[in-house]
Amino acid sequence: MKLSRAILFVLLFIFCGVFFMSFNNSPGFKTTPLKFIVPKGWPQPVYDFKNNPLTKQGFELGRKLFYDGRLSRDGNFSCASCHQQFAAFATYDHNLSHGFNNSVTRRNAPGLFNLAWQKEFMWDGGINHLDAQPLAPITDTTEMAESIENVLKKLNADPQYKKMFTAAFGDATINTQRMTKALSQFLVMMVSSNSKYDRVMRGQDSFNLPQQLGYDIFRQKCITCHQPPLFTDFSYRNTGIAVEDFLQDYGRMKITRNAADSLKFKVPSLRNAQVTFPYGHDGRFYSLLDVLNHYRNGVVNGPTTDSIVKNKIPLSNFEIGQLQAFIYTLTDSSFLNDPRFAHRVLKTAHRSHLHSMSIIININKNSEKFLVPALNHWAAFLHRTLVLQTNYKHSAILISIIGICLCSAGNHQIIYANMRRQRSTVKHCAGNIFSR
Repeated sequence: MKLSRAILFVLLFIFCGVFFMSFNNSPGFKTTPLKFIVPKGWPQPVYDFKNNPLTKQGFELGRKLFYDGRLSRDGNFSCASCHQQFAAFATYDHNLSHGFNNSVTRRNAPGLFNLAWQKEFMWDGGINHLDAQPLAPITDTTEMAESIENVLKKLNADPQYKKMFTAAFGDATINTQRMTKALSQFLVMMVSSNSKYDRVMRGQDSFNLPQQLGYDIFRQKCITCHQPPLFTDFSYRNTGIAVEDFLQDYGRMKITRNAADSLKFKVPSLRNAQVTFPYGHDGRFYSLLDVLNHYRNGVVNGPTTDSIVKNKIPLSNFEIGQLQAFIYTLTDSSFLNDPRFAHRVLKTAHRSHLHSMSIIININKNSEKFLVPALNHWAAFLHRTLVLQTNYKHSAILISIIGICLCSAGNHQIIYANMRRQRSTVKHCAGNIFSR
């Protein structure tokens, strides 16, 4: 009798403990589901949503992580540093991206969209799951250069992250799996499917003559590799691009160790190609004209060169012009300006920078010792501000002030050297700001 009572007591204790733990860990835990919409006529995505259900809380956490520089060693490089929304989440006007400690990446940053349909990632397909993809740039010494252990320490020290992880996953545990799943929830929602081409296919718009002629040429000469609706077949091909002397990048062969894969790189999507220049795995082609000229007279044949381009692709100047007109119809402006994917920044940060700028202006224009470093700091801040697509009301004022200071600094060469790599981003974003 005593034994049965003891057993009953133990069972009751275990039951109460389990109930208490489940109640205490996630009191009232409830998430808001997000629906992933597959565009009409598109194939089903390959991403496993059952293993990572989309929620509003997970998406918002992923967005915060994507724009957080603390994922890098020095806090200056977020995912968005190399993947900018106005460039379809590629690096605008840069063949290679800037990384930690003034380093440069080894490859051109691809645009980020329609990732739910991809099985493999990177130019060489070296990562086979989206959830694992962020770990590569975070730990790469030429990119964010941070350890996962340190990233998790920084996140755990932030009370806001504790709250957001609890809202997304039920408790405040912050680990690698949850971090990468949240990033994936943000990334898979980046669907680009509303370009003029898409509207034409839905019967909501029509091509003009050059666009229609370009579409006809595209179907004759380009569609084998760039298959709609994703405009890539995700294959790896050697398209006759010679090895770059410094980078010595042999592509897919680095992953497979198979000589048959030498110089093969993933076929990129043509969607949003108008804003993702420069092109190629190392960004050697600055314009679409450069790419098309390569295919008609620049192919370098070798043992693994793809048979489709081995004899080059015959293209007249007229055909190249029409092809460009068609490719521009693949630009999805609604995606490039979708507020869901934009950075959310507190306006207080903006006010403090304006105050500091007013102090800089009062420095004597001949005080080069102080002015040049200050301007370099503000050039870097402006670059980050614009790249991260912040909605500061006075960004135009910042641009004007920096321009005035540059003119009166007295040492244009020093500042120019520091500003040169930001020139196109500033010019592009300034145009957007002044047009609002």
